[in-house]
Amino acid sequence: MEDIEVTIRRYARKDRDDLRRIAWKTAFLKEPPENFLNDRQVIEDVLTMYFTDYEPASSFVAIYNNKVIGYIIGSLNVKLLRRVSVKRIMPGLIINAFKRGVFLKISLMRFLFHAALSLLKREFFVPDFSGEYPATFHINIDEQFRGRGLGAKMVEYYLEFLRAKRVKGVHVGTMSERGRHFFSKLGFSLLFKGSRSHLKYILRKDVPYYVLGKILQMENI
Repeated sequence: MEDIEVTIRRYARKDRDDLRRIAWKTAFLKEPPENFLNDRQVIEDVLTMYFTDYEPASSFVAIYNNKVIGYIIGSLNVKLLRRVSVKRIMPGLIINAFKRGVFLKISLMRFLFHAALSLLKREFFVPDFSGEYPATFHINIDEQFRGRGLGAKMVEYYLEFLRAKRVKGVHVGTMSERGRHFFSKLGFSLLFKGSRSHLKYILRKDVPYYVLGKILQMENI
């Protein structure tokens, strides 16, 4: 497929609904998210709230024909992201989920059961790479606009943003071989490889989990 001309700009509040829509549609490896948790608001909050509400200056969107078709949302400091998520975001999300009756839904009970099994098997363990690679990001693109070179352009744009902020390095996680190869082509090095079984009850297979990182050399100039 041929490349398309898009504008990449900083995220604005008006982009919030479109960004959350893309996050919802791409949440579970092309599987319908309703199979995992039939509550769109909760999934969108978990995936995007920190980036849109607490560090919006580190997030960007791709615009085509005046429409948001992709995003790259991130943090300059993953330790701050974790701290804010645990202390400020998750308590509110849990309270809201109880009010909405989310914990009474069978889809969530099944998901939490299998996630707990994975947790007991230490499948969610990932080494801390925040020393050498303090920044992180997530990238998603509407399915009909993939395969046109947009993803690479967005990542390179983001790396220049991080270099301008004099960030030492950046790491990113992915649950697909395709994602691993994508980041490897952009100069990211494999830092960690694992396997997770918490989605096997629907996908019928374990899924890999990779963490890749890139040192931003301009930081040392």
